[in-house]
Amino acid sequence: MSIYLNKDSKVIVQGITGGEGTKHTALMLKAGTNIVGGVNARKAGTTVSHKDQAGQDVDLPVFGSVAEAMEKTGADVSVVFVPPKFAKDAAVEAIEAGIGLLVVITEGIPVQDSAEFFNLSLTKTGPDGKPTTRIIGPNCPGIITPGESLAGITPANITNKGPIGLVSKSGTLTYQMMYELRDIGFSTSIGIGGDPVIGTTHIDALEAFEADPDTEAIVMIGEIGGDAEERAAEYIKAHVSKPVVGYVAGFTAPEGKTMGHAGAIVSGSSGTAEAKKEALEAAGVKVGKTPSETAQLLREIYKGGPSAESAPVTAGTATVREKAGALVDKVKSTLKR
Repeated sequence: MSIYLNKDSKVIVQGITGGEGTKHTALMLKAGTNIVGGVNARKAGTTVSHKDQAGQDVDLPVFGSVAEAMEKTGADVSVVFVPPKFAKDAAVEAIEAGIGLLVVITEGIPVQDSAEFFNLSLTKTGPDGKPTTRIIGPNCPGIITPGESLAGITPANITNKGPIGLVSKSGTLTYQMMYELRDIGFSTSIGIGGDPVIGTTHIDALEAFEADPDTEAIVMIGEIGGDAEERAAEYIKAHVSKPVVGYVAGFTAPEGKTMGHAGAIVSGSSGTAEAKKEALEAAGVKVGKTPSETAQLLREIYKGGPSAESAPVTAGTATVREKAGALVDKVKSTLKR
């Protein structure tokens, strides 16, 4: 199993005809994602041509709205590749249509816009009283269930399928951890984003991984700023029985300076990496000083797996981490325009 995304998920791409939408539609198809179409009101009724995982030509229909795409394809996942000034409208459209999973890749969305579409999602509930739409992001690499489906920009060829669940605020650190632990592999990896307002949180992912029978251990990556990691530590202490290891980026960050993500800022003693590390360790989480040490802590918990050197991946070289980091930076830069 996996969480939130699997081989049966039917994915549409909002912004499928744009530069980044085109590029990453191709990469998602190559990863095995079941993409059933895209949305661009100005190009409704046309098709875009790509190749699927087997190298066969596929013509994907472009619809005028998310609602139409859902009606005609049964889509239950949408990935948003649109610039920041259009992102709120795209998200609102998908939420109003009742999409099950909305992955917002775009960086640079005004916090007020993110808050508005997130709050809207809370008002659209199903028979169980829970929001119909789960949001991942914004400002994130998305979600991948290796060997099954990718909704986002995570390189699909840097790891293997396995029993680890990964939830991370950082895209680049997500890629590094996936590569470091390719010897064991991942059930699902989620990049939740580093903005002050996000949809899916560490706690949401922890709850889902705890309930997933195919996830045996969890890696949680946080960073300075806010109290999300401290709240996650309390949740782990009370509700998570599976082993968790963690890493917190930002031990050398100066007070009052935003580091990388809009939410990564230390104010006084609040939100420091040391405070987060202490909270996690108090909850029984082993916290590494570096990503590599964190991976080794997980490997020690999950004994019996092959060594990383003996676990081939398609990319095959250590430089994949640097390439992956450069990729996410390029995508985010483009989507800011």
